[in-house]
Amino acid sequence: MPVGLTRDAGWEIGVSKTLPLPVATVWDFLMSAEGLALWLGPGAVLPAEGDPALRGFRPRDRVRLSYGDTVLQATVSPASDGRAVLGFHQEHLASAEERERQRAHWKSVMAEIVRALVP
Repeated sequence: MPVGLTRDAGWEIGVSKTLPLPVATVWDFLMSAEGLALWLGPGAVLPAEGDPALRGFRPRDRVRLSYGDTVLQATVSPASDGRAVLGFHQEHLASAEERERQRAHWKSVMAEIVRALVP
């Protein structure tokens, strides 16, 4: 099976980065208007609880939501040294080509978040 293709989730991509900040700082930024604009687009808001687009939400851990025809998950987890690991995972992509486009997109999003958070 080609890299990035799974039986259950189809084509998928994941990017992650360890940041020199605590989980709470990264999570709070990710959920702020500025943070949401960086990863979901300008003016974005998370779907309300009960909205079928919101597939899962655990504060200071993860949010999973419908993202067009795909499923997107953002996670913030603790590294062993107290730093935060920020991750984006997108599944049910249409093709290998879309996977590569989304890989570039999420790497760019990650770089913008790092620039906003890390002096």
